[in-house]
Amino acid sequence: VLDQITKFWTVENFPDPPPGSHSSSKVIPIIEEVFHWVRVHNQGVAFGFGNGTTWAPIVFLLIPVLALTLIRIFWKKGVFNNLGSQIAVALLLCGIFGNLTDRLVQGFLLDHYKIASFWERLSQGYVVDFVHVKLPLYDKIVPSSGGWWPAFNVADSCIFIAAFTLFFAGMREESKNKKKAGA
Repeated sequence: VLDQITKFWTVENFPDPPPGSHSSSKVIPIIEEVFHWVRVHNQGVAFGFGNGTTWAPIVFLLIPVLALTLIRIFWKKGVFNNLGSQIAVALLLCGIFGNLTDRLVQGFLLDHYKIASFWERLSQGYVVDFVHVKLPLYDKIVPSSGGWWPAFNVADSCIFIAAFTLFFAGMREESKNKKKAGA
């Protein structure tokens, strides 16, 4: 819910990116040179991979459906059997549903596609990214970034935290299993 509220606020308060661009010209500095609120349309995935391609909106609409299917299968098999992995799955589901909602809805809200066909509007779906932070030394890794990490959103944060939580929950479970086997 927080993800969708922040995304719709961003869409309402920032102009559409100009044709051929993925970012709005408006920037709201929250903490100057550290954290800015922006509006970026991301049809791809992390770091904008796939942005501007004809295949990305469809492929990245299907991947969350596949992920949801796999989560359901693994849940039924009891793979997520500890609190850490269950919290991670909850965060992962929040992130998946947040970004999937964008991909299904946002393309229909673009003014210049109001009279387009259903499929053309669906293919214009994108995820709204708005958090833009400057990281120390990131400009050394990616000089063209100026130190600014690619924009992201609340759903992306949930997915990121879920990945780390699953990793550490898995390590903890493995450690427990080794102790039981050695005992």
